[in-house]
Amino acid sequence: MGFFDSEIVQQEAKQLFEDYQALINLGSKYGKFDRDGKKMFIEQMEAMMERYRIFMKRFELSEDFMAQMTVQQMNTQLGQFGITPQQMFDQMNLTLERMKSELERQT
Repeated sequence: MGFFDSEIVQQEAKQLFEDYQALINLGSKYGKFDRDGKKMFIEQMEAMMERYRIFMKRFELSEDFMAQMTVQQMNTQLGQFGITPQQMFDQMNLTLERMKSELERQT
């Protein structure tokens, strides 16, 4: 059975995408959140990034041809912006850390 044939993988990918979209939509209102709301949003984004990192690691570790093609495609797409997947995650984490620092200064 291929990587993408797994019902678990399909469900997890679908849930990850839906959760990410919901957070992005919610994030458009970030400036209107109170302190607790901003803190919750940052925590949810951190959890989302961890889920995404784990999901992508499964692709990398899989020997399935389509999973490897997906990894290669992501590397190529990010490479067009001059970054690696690790740099993308590092940048996202740096952004979240800045958001947390800003929040702490507002106290």
